[in-house]
Amino acid sequence: MKILIVEDESKTGEYLRQGLSEAGFVVDLAKNGTDGLHLAEQGDYDLAILDVMLPEMNGWEILRTVRQQGMQMPAIFLTARDQVEDRIKGLELGADDYIVKPFSFAEVLARVRTVLRRGRSGTEVTSIRVADLELDLLRRRVSRAGKRIDLTAKEFGLLELLMRRQGEVLPRSLIASQVWDINFDSDTNVIEVAMRRLRVKIDEGQKVKLIQTVRGMGYVLEVPEP
Repeated sequence: MKILIVEDESKTGEYLRQGLSEAGFVVDLAKNGTDGLHLAEQGDYDLAILDVMLPEMNGWEILRTVRQQGMQMPAIFLTARDQVEDRIKGLELGADDYIVKPFSFAEVLARVRTVLRRGRSGTEVTSIRVADLELDLLRRRVSRAGKRIDLTAKEFGLLELLMRRQGEVLPRSLIASQVWDINFDSDTNVIEVAMRRLRVKIDEGQKVKLIQTVRGMGYVLEVPEP
C-alpha cells in the first residue's frame, strides 16, 4: 500500500517514512503544502498523513482541495495543535483520524492500519486472494493453500503490488518505483533477485505457478489458463 506524508519537520517526516517503509508500505514524503497537494493529486495513495501547520498551504487546505476534486483518499491529521475545535474542523473536512504530537510510532502504525482496514469506501478491506494464495493486509501475512509463507517487508510489498494488479504485466521500472521507491537502473539486478526469491517461496512445489516472467516486458501474477 502507498502512503503520502506531508510534514515540514524533517526529523518527524523521516522518522515516519522510515518506520512505515520498514512496516512494508511504499511512502512518499513532501515537506510543504504545495508539494504535498501536487503529490496527492498525481499519486494513487491509499492514505495521507497530513501535518496541519505547513509552509505555503496548511493540511486543512490540502484535504479540502482534494475532497472538492472528488478524491476519497483516507487522511490522518498529525499535529501539535490539541484544541478540540481543531480536531472537529479536521474531522468535518473529511479526515479519518487525528493524532496529536508527541506520539509513539506504535500508535501511528495502529491508527494507519485501522484506517486502511476501513478502506476508501468505509468497508472492511483486509485481504487479497488469487486462487489459493491469500495476502492478509492487517497482519502482514501470506498463505498458500492454508500454509503460511514468511516474507520480508520488500517481498510482501512486491507480492501485494502483483496481486493488486493481477493479470497486468508490470514493467521493472514500475516495480522499482512502487516497491523500492527508486528509479529503475538497468545495471542492477535487485528486482530479478527479489522476484526469484519470491517465486521460490510462492510457487516452488506448487502445481499451478502464479508468478510469470514476460520476456522483455516484466512480470505478471495470474492464474494460467488450462
